[in-house]
Amino acid sequence: MKLPFRVLLVAFCVAAAATSRADNWTDSYNRLLAKYVTSGGVKYAEWKANAADMQALQGVVDGIAKENVSALGKQQQLAFYLNAYNAWILHEALGKYPTKSVKDALFTFFTGRRITVAGQQTSFNALEKETIRSKFGEPRVHFALNCASRSCPPLNREAFSADKLDGQFEKLAKGYVNSDKGVRYSASTKTAELSKIFDWYKDDFKADGGPVAFINKRRSSPLPADAKITYQDYDWGLNEVK
Repeated sequence: MKLPFRVLLVAFCVAAAATSRADNWTDSYNRLLAKYVTSGGVKYAEWKANAADMQALQGVVDGIAKENVSALGKQQQLAFYLNAYNAWILHEALGKYPTKSVKDALFTFFTGRRITVAGQQTSFNALEKETIRSKFGEPRVHFALNCASRSCPPLNREAFSADKLDGQFEKLAKGYVNSDKGVRYSASTKTAELSKIFDWYKDDFKADGGPVAFINKRRSSPLPADAKITYQDYDWGLNEVK
């Protein structure tokens, strides 16, 4: 059955409007990331002092809250949820700033239903565990998510997008496992101190042969087979640029 031209035109306009909305918040998010995120952390003080850019970030999370993900492909959805997590973390961290850490004694920052993503009120914990990890089965998300803490993998300075996602994942994973935050190896004691991420989420790396196998696929100096594995303490201090 052929649809009337008017119906097709309306459908096209609705789709175009949705695309425009998505482009608008993504473009704004990219601008903010480029301006305030560095390899050493986030310029929270400078960002908080800029009322226009605080409002721009509000526009980003408002766009994320209203996004319709039903028509998106799997990689598009994953990129969206990663951006949603990181953008909301920035929004909530700036809301608490100045602060030494976003983490509170009972982890309510992460477990409270304080954010809205694609029309659903949720928590950071639920978004990570019940959507990003459980629905996509991609271990490299652990190097793309940033929890506003010093031991977290660095926040990516551009929004995630479906067409770039695999390359973005690899860049972030390689960067982390080749950094002291990810792996500290002592040749004299043959001890490898891994990020606590590899302990907390070790089951997520099973398909790659476990955390060490995952690391060695990406590390410039692979860990020896007889390395003693320990884990670093996790630094929950705010990832503020110094």
